Amino acid sequence: MAQEDVFKKIVSHCKEYGFVFPSSDIYDGLAAVYDYGQNGVELKNNIKQYWWQSMVLLHSNIVGIDAAIFMHPTVWKASGHVDAFNDPLIDNRDSKKRYRADNLIEDQIGKYEEKIEKEVAKARKRFGEAFDEQKFRETNPRVLENAKKRDELHARYTEAMQGPDLEALKQIILDEGIVDPISGTKNWTDVRQFNLMFSTEMGSLSDATNKIYLRPETAQGIFVNYLNVQKTGRMKLPFGIAQIGKAFRNEIVARQFVFRMREFEQMEMQFFCQPGTEMKWFEYWKKVRLAWHETLGMGKENYRFHDHEKLAHYANAATDIEFKMPFGFKEVEGIHSRTDFDLSQHEKYSGRSIKYFDPDKNESYTPYDVETSIGVDRMFLSVLCHSYEEEQLENGETRVVLKLPEALAPVKCAVFPLDKKDGLPELAQEIVDDLKFHFNTHYGDPKDSIGKRYRRQDAVGTPFCVTVDHDTPNDHKVTLRFRDTMEQERVDISQLRSIIEDRVSITGLLKKLGKEIKGFEEA
Repeated sequence: MAQEDVFKKIVSHCKEYGFVFPSSDIYDGLAAVYDYGQNGVELKNNIKQYWWQSMVLLHSNIVGIDAAIFMHPTVWKASGHVDAFNDPLIDNRDSKKRYRADNLIEDQIGKYEEKIEKEVAKARKRFGEAFDEQKFRETNPRVLENAKKRDELHARYTEAMQGPDLEALKQIILDEGIVDPISGTKNWTDVRQFNLMFSTEMGSLSDATNKIYLRPETAQGIFVNYLNVQKTGRMKLPFGIAQIGKAFRNEIVARQFVFRMREFEQMEMQFFCQPGTEMKWFEYWKKVRLAWHETLGMGKENYRFHDHEKLAHYANAATDIEFKMPFGFKEVEGIHSRTDFDLSQHEKYSGRSIKYFDPDKNESYTPYDVETSIGVDRMFLSVLCHSYEEEQLENGETRVVLKLPEALAPVKCAVFPLDKKDGLPELAQEIVDDLKFHFNTHYGDPKDSIGKRYRRQDAVGTPFCVTVDHDTPNDHKVTLRFRDTMEQERVDISQLRSIIEDRVSITGLLKKLGKEIKGFEEA
């Protein structure tokens, strides 16, 4: 099945099973804005809990805050967002559609990559075990031709984005023969810049003096509170401040479901350190953050680092952790060495000293900062995309199952009475009432067959199902079914909590991650 078709099925599955709904759906929705349903919000909260605890529990020198969405407008002048937070946009005159010029070019680079991978896949199928992939990539004429085109385009694109040079970006689009996906024409306008911040007015008067912005990132709330936290917490360098919160960007070309939205949620941590030590911490946080992802068990081969060639004005190093989505490797998290840019800018624009006094050096200086920033919604999507499977069963049926990491699953256990007789519903409810204080447990009404109830829980990713049958009142045992294998095991009711809790607890993930982090620190 084509990956595009898989992604469409995932989007449809999200709505059908209560994960994600189009916002204002009864009014035909609002473009690039989504609501999380009853299962989606549980999965999202579990992701946030795993991130939060991995920061503030596993690191004694990291604390959290929750800054306001509205901030003084000068914050965004100091951060550079008022003057430089822009996307290069281009319109097609025939379709009347607007696109990001950089996305069009990146997609073209991706097409060359796809052509190369198709050639490799065909050769691998043709030669089997005797296939030497490295030699094939180094010698095959079609692979070499597409690699040359890709590399030349990438070099032109990188140079054009340095300014950015808007004329050069348009020329690339024309030279590559990039067409509008809707009209199929090359009738493009010039490329121009568009600021992504939403603005509004505070107070009763609508004038320029009352203009404020919805924050386009959560990081600035940490920077302006850096000294408050440092002093009240008596924090010594190095230390970090973590935050989870909403951010808003007026994306003109929002696409790919919840991957790129106008209202989204970020999990960010700013790690303040002595100048000159930032690259050590940059490498440290690269390892820690990749380990956080890999601990979920979604396959190391599905992650990669992508180092930035064009650095933001505030950075001296930057990399992305990319995950293999159905539409290719895409960024889910960024790790940036932001130097002392942000704190220095806020000191300059506010006129107040926010330097750190180092008691060991007996001097004051502006700390450097290493940032880890992950999109909650992108992480949510990566988990769903990796977990969605359609399995062909021996009886010819197709089973749709979400093989979610067990600790992140919205519902950890569903308890089913086999039917409505002999006190089975009451006994099942007793089991639910006991387990629900330890992990999210649902009661499954016996109006449907047990098979249909299993399928429903498979579709929402519930790792365990418990069936109370007519033998249960006598032997105090139930049938425990495992989602991924569909295997069933007869267990004592008193064992249920320990069997399930060990596997679905976020604590288990944290302990595993903690060992990895300890290894990094000892090294």
